[in-house]
Amino acid sequence: MNHFGFKQSILILSVLSIAIVSCQQTTKQAAGTDSDKDSLVNIDFNGDTSKTGMVYIPGGTFMMGGDNEQADKDEFPKHQVTVSGFWMDEHEVTNAQFAKFIEATGYITTAERKPNWEELKKQLPPGTPKPDESQLVAASLVFTPTAAAVDLNDYSQWWRWVEGANWKHPEGPGSDIKGKDNYPVVHISWDDAMAYCKWAGKRLPTEAEWEFAARGGLQNAIYPWGNEHISKGIKANSWEGNFPYQNLKNDGFDGLAPIKSFKPNGYQLYDMAGNVWEWCEDWYRNNYYETAKQAGGITNPQGPTDSYDPDEPYTPKKVARGGSFLCNDSYCSGYRVARRMKSSPDSGLSNMGFRCVR
Repeated sequence: MNHFGFKQSILILSVLSIAIVSCQQTTKQAAGTDSDKDSLVNIDFNGDTSKTGMVYIPGGTFMMGGDNEQADKDEFPKHQVTVSGFWMDEHEVTNAQFAKFIEATGYITTAERKPNWEELKKQLPPGTPKPDESQLVAASLVFTPTAAAVDLNDYSQWWRWVEGANWKHPEGPGSDIKGKDNYPVVHISWDDAMAYCKWAGKRLPTEAEWEFAARGGLQNAIYPWGNEHISKGIKANSWEGNFPYQNLKNDGFDGLAPIKSFKPNGYQLYDMAGNVWEWCEDWYRNNYYETAKQAGGITNPQGPTDSYDPDEPYTPKKVARGGSFLCNDSYCSGYRVARRMKSSPDSGLSNMGFRCVR
């Protein structure tokens, strides 16, 4: 199931009053082109080469891909992968950390900029009419629970395109992050995450590195903690109850949770399941695992050279991993270590963040 309410789809299709799931784009391969390279030009490395707040992940070999009946087609075939050792942030990048980056560079996030229609329409079927100018505003996607059960294939039911929503105002105008320095920063596009990485002298993890790290040294386990279902005990920040209208909050949180609120995995990494989705370096292709599988395995895979998602063939996408506070088995079992998600590099949501590696 396609979890993300992609910015392009919701922006355009909400204007046209068409259900998102009814958007049938004719087949065309989406060429992978980084959408915001210019924003990186004036960003300089801050000079910090320390490993403070990072954990060393030893290299190793594992079987990458789906481990149970919930696995989607793009998680197969399971294949052997070897990764070299690397350092990884022990938790998601926080509001406080991101604020230091903004203060040092003056960077303006994607959500704080007015969408460029000429760029946006390249990711949509030919002939898509331009939306009203009132919709082409600096905004981001904000989760809003419904009053009752809805069709879980129509994610426009619980995502709103909110003018003024961004990392400083997660719910839109009137909201803020005061007292939330230790919460993960959200409404972060892949482009924004790349800009932060350049300043911090780090990079985003490859999809293979992320999954290897999430497994925490366990072999073929479904979750970062093993195979015990997420509902047995408090294991991660996820949605308990009936999505998207009833959250029982058994984990103690209705939305985001502060970093380190739950036990780390075997590599002492926090929130490798739930809380916020995390960007990876790789382009997304639905059949990538089929082409990546090799006799004897592959070493340090960098992902495909371009992007293709049959659900939205015109939109190049990057991979995201880890699930979020919205994940539930009825809708999105994103807390599984093998679960793959994807979104366009300029998309930001109220459950999208990142962590870095070096």
